[in-house]
Amino acid sequence: MRVVVLDYGSGNLRSVERALQRVGADVEVTADSHAALNADGLVVPGVGAFAACMAGLKSVQGHRTVGTRLAGGRPVLGICVGMQILFERGIEHGQETEGCDEWPGTVERLEADVVPHMGWNTVKAPEGTVLFDGLDAETRFYFVHSYGVRKWELEPSDTLPAPLVTWANHGCDFVAAVENTALSATQFHPEKSGDAGAHLLQNWLKSL
Repeated sequence: MRVVVLDYGSGNLRSVERALQRVGADVEVTADSHAALNADGLVVPGVGAFAACMAGLKSVQGHRTVGTRLAGGRPVLGICVGMQILFERGIEHGQETEGCDEWPGTVERLEADVVPHMGWNTVKAPEGTVLFDGLDAETRFYFVHSYGVRKWELEPSDTLPAPLVTWANHGCDFVAAVENTALSATQFHPEKSGDAGAHLLQNWLKSL
């Protein structure tokens, strides 16, 4: 499978590239919208502040690329802040920034005694998950973040399948992953999560 890792000035680009190559993907790291639109899969990584990531994404028309791919049912995977910017808005230091609005919801500071949430943690994946297939409940993934989505706000639909939402806890429950037809995302870093992360990426590749 040919996968593009979108280069918009944010994210562990080379780490993501190596992790995908490890599980057999043909990977290109680029900001080129044509390549991103035509790949079998598109990965949107992200590190840092929500507002800065959105600005970087817009600078390469990445928000349009994501929307166009999803309109055609072409798979997209968001990682860390690359997941957060898929939501409606982010609030950091009192500043509200519009996201890609693929899902309703707000990215806000975690309610925890220790922030950032940094290190290994388990997740609670729903039945029917593709990303976590073959991984048991004690599997740990690597997180580094101070903000997250604490409430899932998408209303159920009579015509569309409900997204599969995976949760984790650090002082409060927050969304750890979402699987929504062609659009998938993880708050944790699969590229930093060793064999567990490689297994998840391989599951995603198989679904393309």
